[in-house]
Amino acid sequence: MIRFFTKPQNISNGTILLSREDSEHIRSLRLRPGEFFVVCDENGNDYICKLEEQINTGGQNKNSVAQIIEKRVSNAEPSVKCTVYMAYSKGDRLDYAVQKSVELGATEIVLFASKRCVAVPSNIPKKTERLQRISLETAKQSGRGIVPMVSDGGGFKDILDIIKPDEASLCSTTTRAILFYEDESQIHLKDVLELNERSSPDISSYSIITGPEGGFDLSEIYLAKTKGFAIVSLGNRILRSETAPVVALSAIMYQTGNL
Repeated sequence: MIRFFTKPQNISNGTILLSREDSEHIRSLRLRPGEFFVVCDENGNDYICKLEEQINTGGQNKNSVAQIIEKRVSNAEPSVKCTVYMAYSKGDRLDYAVQKSVELGATEIVLFASKRCVAVPSNIPKKTERLQRISLETAKQSGRGIVPMVSDGGGFKDILDIIKPDEASLCSTTTRAILFYEDESQIHLKDVLELNERSSPDISSYSIITGPEGGFDLSEIYLAKTKGFAIVSLGNRILRSETAPVVALSAIMYQTGNL
């Protein structure tokens, strides 16, 4: 069924008032009163709805009203939360990485500038706004119960400070922060995930950090190590900046039973 998202404040008395944009989309799809679709409240709840009348809330166009038939918990949200920290990259590589990360179940996406970034947007708010729209459309297409937030985290040091030290520690029992580095040869993602499964089955979330086209600078790796981050390999092949987060997410979702 067609899927829309709405804010919880738009839900009341068994009905949902859809936004002007979604109402226009409904008209373009030629949906008629009585037809069914899904509305999600961005908190993981799905509402099976029937299209009702349209009401005038000001302006030329009218907003659509949906009658709630059934409420259910979305079954599309993974059991583990994954925040993806990805370095800025040029062209449409970020578009691809954000789209696929949302499809695979990322909870949040944080962008950052690294020393070897080939390109950092001159207008970061405009860039994140565009990527947020991609997140929204992908969430609709993939049946997500939330719309993952896309935001700017600043520089590399800034994102390391965002993640709490105990989340980066291998002794953490609830959260694991992993930085992927192409020159790491000792610790592989498979090793970390299998160790977690054996010794820390209660891990509830992951923070994964992937670098830019030029890879991480040695000074950045050293800084991450001093803060206790796990430096991990994604294999012997060099992955593109837009591929690395997709591979890491896929492996985590598979290992945790979400694929």
